[in-house]
Amino acid sequence: MRTRTAITSSLVGAALALGGCGGSQASHSASSTSSSATQTTPSNHAVLPQTPSYAADPQDVYAADAASDLSRVVRHDRPLVYVPNSEGNTVDEIDPTTYKIVREFRVGSLPQHVIPAYDLRTLYVANDQGNSLTPINPANGIPGHPIPVQDPYNMYFTPDGRYAVVVEERMRQLAFRDANTMKLHHLLSVPTCSGVNHADYTADGRYMLLSCEFGSAMIVVDVARERVVKTLALRPQASPQDVKLAPDGSVFYVADLVYGGVWVISADNFRLLGFVKTGAGAHGLYPSRDGRFLYVSDRSEGAVSVLSFKTNKVVKTWPIPGGSPDMGNVSADGRVLWLSGRYDDQVYAIDTRTGKLLARVPVGAGPHGVCVWPQPGRYSLGHTGIMR
Repeated sequence: MRTRTAITSSLVGAALALGGCGGSQASHSASSTSSSATQTTPSNHAVLPQTPSYAADPQDVYAADAASDLSRVVRHDRPLVYVPNSEGNTVDEIDPTTYKIVREFRVGSLPQHVIPAYDLRTLYVANDQGNSLTPINPANGIPGHPIPVQDPYNMYFTPDGRYAVVVEERMRQLAFRDANTMKLHHLLSVPTCSGVNHADYTADGRYMLLSCEFGSAMIVVDVARERVVKTLALRPQASPQDVKLAPDGSVFYVADLVYGGVWVISADNFRLLGFVKTGAGAHGLYPSRDGRFLYVSDRSEGAVSVLSFKTNKVVKTWPIPGGSPDMGNVSADGRVLWLSGRYDDQVYAIDTRTGKLLARVPVGAGPHGVCVWPQPGRYSLGHTGIMR
């Protein structure tokens, strides 16, 4: 992918004028500490632009995610689309060539997302109310025994691969756990972030930007120090959802369910730069394999907006009649965008060249964070596949 983001003065002006998404662990380690959000502004001017040792290309955070550029770790994994059915407590596995379900299995209560591990060797089903993670072997799609973890609404991995960051939305906490054993390392309380759920990292991996869905705000976490360093208030009634870094690492895009578009936030000083209107119920964000476009699932609109990274304008809209597109990802070859239909119990396959709806696959009740596997990239930062 190539650098194509441009923040224009008209975009900033638009923002100023703008008038969830097994066993139970009874307690955490007594040695864990907590931190609350402050208004301290991190100063990372000294590290941007940056050339971290784990970057494939300092000018393109998605350089390792090019179409069909699969690592040796996943090259022989069975291609499947994993669908967590939140209301049915099951996971469906879809063959992406036949659009048929090839396996269904039960998991813990309220599965929210299917999440690739940092080392790409395991997929985890986050069973929110089941207080567990169900591991899946991506080589064959077979599930394993659940791992007790409190309130896993979502999960990310620190860019150095050391820790999993379990997003405990209900508890308003971030649990830093050993990425291999899931043993608790540090529990970070984020009491001011109501509805903490989605995130992404700065290009250097130093900061994590998380959305507060019910708090109309974002928080910034210093990854190394494992504490909140800034709270960024959005407009009243805002409902921030998915977060995605631009290819050149300059800005974050944050979908907003209420305002129907994406907030643009500086990755340098975490200030609000603007807003781009897409469609009602903007929710999921997925970059194209060539780094030119950001696919925005507009859940209430029943459509997908295609936003140009270069111009920050919507260049195409792909309707899904009667649909409720929620979350998913792009196929390894970049030709198909897979999204859950949250409220119509379907999964959609959309041709990324034409916007044509290729298939509507009936699945279980309340499909949510769909994972398409395998994915290009050297490692995963979590969610449904934030690859680097």
